Amino acid sequence: MGLLPCSLCQISPASDHQLSDHMQHQTRLDSIVPNTRSISSGAPQESGGDESSQLDSTLEDRDEWAGRGGRIPGRSSHDAGHALRKRPGVLGLRDREWGQNREKLSPATREPKNERSDLAVVACGPRLEETLTMLKSAILFSKKPLHFYIFAEDELHDSFRTALEMWPVAIRTKFTFTIYPIMFPEENASEWKKLFKPCASQRLFLPLILKQVDSLLYVDTDILFLRPVEDIWGLLSQFNASQLAAMAPEHEEPRIGWYNRFARHPYYGKTGVNSGVMLMNMTRIRERLFKNDMTAVALRWEEILMPLLQKYKLNITWGDQDLLNIIFHHNPESLYLFPCQWNYRPDHCIYGSNCQQAEEEGVFVLHGNRGVYHNDKQPAFRAVYEAVKQYSFGENMEISLLQPLEAALQTTTQTYCGRSSQLFTKRLKESIRSV
Repeated sequence: MGLLPCSLCQISPASDHQLSDHMQHQTRLDSIVPNTRSISSGAPQESGGDESSQLDSTLEDRDEWAGRGGRIPGRSSHDAGHALRKRPGVLGLRDREWGQNREKLSPATREPKNERSDLAVVACGPRLEETLTMLKSAILFSKKPLHFYIFAEDELHDSFRTALEMWPVAIRTKFTFTIYPIMFPEENASEWKKLFKPCASQRLFLPLILKQVDSLLYVDTDILFLRPVEDIWGLLSQFNASQLAAMAPEHEEPRIGWYNRFARHPYYGKTGVNSGVMLMNMTRIRERLFKNDMTAVALRWEEILMPLLQKYKLNITWGDQDLLNIIFHHNPESLYLFPCQWNYRPDHCIYGSNCQQAEEEGVFVLHGNRGVYHNDKQPAFRAVYEAVKQYSFGENMEISLLQPLEAALQTTTQTYCGRSSQLFTKRLKESIRSV
């Protein structure tokens, strides 16, 4: 078990007393996986052994993990005074009921009205501005408190701190945040960090790092919220007893689907799922045993990741998203599938409109993958990003955000996505008027 890297910074509008409390209560983290003794944020080490030896190792450590009881550490001072929920999801179930028979739990009930939303993002490389714009969109429309878990390369920490502390005081009262270093299992850090994109696979380890956090909304840096975060957070209340995560389909139209045409590995459903927006009941993830195609023995989350990577690393294209597809292919009952308007991407409009829910209700969460916020390939997406980025806190949003955006979108109607641009502003208008 290693010390939490010293680059972990508590960043929030906290009082001197809270900062002192943080220093007095800084604690050690358990290893990310059972056979890992420390968490690496420095030079990675090459992993060794083949798929079978890795699987044997994880199974040998099962007793040790079971002995620890998969306990969630007590409340951490990183939370700047907010009480953390100890029960699964938003159920509010008694611990006794959860321990006796978690597979027979009743469906989730509504979350308490004063409950905050916890949001995580991973930022590496030139993603500072994009991440700040995403966080800004989250704050603009949310009425409930937010806590941001920001995982970033060490050289970005000061920039995040400076930028967020410069936001107006009235805005800073709406959120708290914690900045973490990038952390992978030490012996496999090199493999995980280079998988797909730098640091992208960090999301796989969030349930094991943030052990005090019960539920979490993970989003990519290129996400923009067009309605309050608490609305997607509320989908936790729709999970049934077996569901522990929610994602949107990768495609709605199989004829243009990637997974069903090209994948060389198992994937969820007919067209796979996209992990850019992922709502997680992390308590359930830590508790669940997952069926798999490597052994008849169901494995815990921390046991299944590296063996899956070893088995499929020559066949996966989209890195950690592919691993999630493999896991939920074998455990479909564990996934809640939310509609495409919660993860609306260029693929939903560049071949003609193929997100029916967005046609009816508008886009709720915009996902500018393929770098479309920063190039001229999809000017409608870029227009939304620029409008949010340029908006100054405190100004009238209808005048300073919505009107400039609508004017910019009028210049994009020569593109397929531009022709659907009314979908981008339909829900945004309601969000602005409800603030």
